[in-house]
Amino acid sequence: MPRMVRPDAVLVQAVIAGALSFAHLHDLAEAAGQHGWKAWAYPVSVDLLLVAAWHRLRSLRDAGEPTRSAWSWFAVALAASLGANVATAGLLDLRDVPDWLRILVAGWPALAFLGGTLLVHRPTPPSEPGAEPDPELPPVVERETEPGVQVAQAPALPAPEPAAVVTAPPALVAHAQKIAADHRTRTGSDIDTETLRARLGVPSPMAEAIAAQLV
Repeated sequence: MPRMVRPDAVLVQAVIAGALSFAHLHDLAEAAGQHGWKAWAYPVSVDLLLVAAWHRLRSLRDAGEPTRSAWSWFAVALAASLGANVATAGLLDLRDVPDWLRILVAGWPALAFLGGTLLVHRPTPPSEPGAEPDPELPPVVERETEPGVQVAQAPALPAPEPAAVVTAPPALVAHAQKIAADHRTRTGSDIDTETLRARLGVPSPMAEAIAAQLV
């Protein structure tokens, strides 16, 4: 026998409250000059920011992290929703909305976009010093110096790799010689390595190798 579906009183209440709040936000947006689909998108934006802030608040609280930023955006969305509900209760003439309210409604999309971005893309905290495991050290070599006595030697360090030798093409050296001669003619002094590197557009090691061949 199929089970009878019983309506949840809390769920029904939530649907009714959400529908009324949605209608109030729509009416306020339309009265503030947001006509057509924009008037319907305004309450969706407010409710989504409210839900996103609450979700981030719970996630931060469960992780033991500060919740101040999430509380701030939750308060902003709640103020927008609650303000629309109060404003449409007869306290505000919707046929003559003040300019400051029009500015707030028109600027809400940018504020909601900023809040949603900050709630979703929060920076990753830097790792604490010493959090990463130390690299594996080479084994300790023990040698016997006297009978019954063992001394641990320091681990052998790997030999340093020889530095790479930078060689310059002959054509590039010939071009550098012309640049150096022109520089000497104009300034009366030899060209320095940094100026030569800038004129040739080559890396510093290459410029140093060429400058050594100009001496």
